[in-house]
Amino acid sequence: MAEFNGTEMKIIHATFAILQKEGFTKATTKKIAAEAEVNEVTIFRKFQNKNNLVEITKEYYLQILFDKLADIFDFNEDDEIEAYLQSNFIGLLNLPDNEFSVFKIAMEEVRDIPEKKQLISRITNVIIDKLDEFFKFQIEKGKIRAVDSRVLALVCFSVTFQSVVLLKVYDENPNIDSDRYANNFLDILYNGIKA
Repeated sequence: MAEFNGTEMKIIHATFAILQKEGFTKATTKKIAAEAEVNEVTIFRKFQNKNNLVEITKEYYLQILFDKLADIFDFNEDDEIEAYLQSNFIGLLNLPDNEFSVFKIAMEEVRDIPEKKQLISRITNVIIDKLDEFFKFQIEKGKIRAVDSRVLALVCFSVTFQSVVLLKVYDENPNIDSDRYANNFLDILYNGIKA
């Protein structure tokens, strides 16, 4: 990760705060300068333009998120499937708001700039790739039957991610404790829906 001085970090943090509140299209260098308590000229001197500043800010926070996701989705050879998946769900659910906000900004980016889906794709690919790796390993060990590990990873990611988005972004509470929710999800995954 690139090294930034104190003023640059103030500007990067302010940019992230404005992106969280306003989204890309409404974020202006004037608002960012006010939030960072610097002159707008300082932003242009340090980052040239708004687009560069936003890209640097996204990359900075994306790397922090990637490091956290690597911790959440890392596994050991002896990890049990159920415990691993529950740990992933709880880990995502317990991400601090400032780290989870990268997801929010990525989703806003797709809405504001539909042709630019790369940020959300990069985030989802990191998670899906790690789940795929875990399921391939479990198939090799004979812990789960031979299925398409990528499809299984996508199913688990979809349910987990959508659930976490509903809880953290939209404040939708399914009136169920997160541990119980994770257990019920895993029960359906393992046992299906047939009576």
